[in-house]
Amino acid sequence: MDWHDEGTILSLRPHGETSAIIEAFTAAHGRHAGVVRGGASRKLAATLQPGSRVALVWRARLEDHIGVFTVEPLQSRAGVLADRLALMGLNAAAALLGFALPEREPHVLLHHMSEALFDALAARVQGWPLAYLRWELGLLEELGYGLDLGRCAVTGARDDLAFVSPKTGRAVSRAGAGDWAARLLPLPACLLGQGPAGPGEVAQGLATTGYFLKHRLARDLGGRALPEARARLVAALGRATPADAAR
Repeated sequence: MDWHDEGTILSLRPHGETSAIIEAFTAAHGRHAGVVRGGASRKLAATLQPGSRVALVWRARLEDHIGVFTVEPLQSRAGVLADRLALMGLNAAAALLGFALPEREPHVLLHHMSEALFDALAARVQGWPLAYLRWELGLLEELGYGLDLGRCAVTGARDDLAFVSPKTGRAVSRAGAGDWAARLLPLPACLLGQGPAGPGEVAQGLATTGYFLKHRLARDLGGRALPEARARLVAALGRATPADAAR
């Protein structure tokens, strides 16, 4: 059994004295693990960092074996190391992919979205926290937990949408919320492609996507806790100044 693909390394861990096991998110083979012989060497250290984009050849005697990877570097994305906040964003996205994705199940659209996010983080594109927030929204959509933000669930209106129902994931307008507003989740305008995307608005959006990640996705995965890397990013963005978030 063998295949060739490209993808981004999500994680690695030691395997024996000289090898490593990596997980990569590939275009055609989804989240896939394999052994890299010599992966503990200094020669491969830079290539096997989370966030690195690589070309992969996977081989195994049987399809259900963990198999062995041959890895060739395509893009290091080492630029992310110059920005602590962006590095936290990359680690959070990689950890969520490892947490959420079924092993070896292709998600081509999500792969495309993730590669774009990793590139933005490595280049420290201005306003990347909003791109990360929209990526979490896309992750929920891809895995069957998408939010319906097109119109108010109560009135049917498309204007003045300000909340999300925690029960249905549907948008609710201010008029439709009424006395129930305190029980609803925030819907910042930046999640609708409108309005400002400062640290406060991004934090509100992450509170809402985080609710569905925890109470829908993680619940269906056996109640596992969300990755600590995401919690660290959310906390750091909550402390960020507008200048930090815009970098």
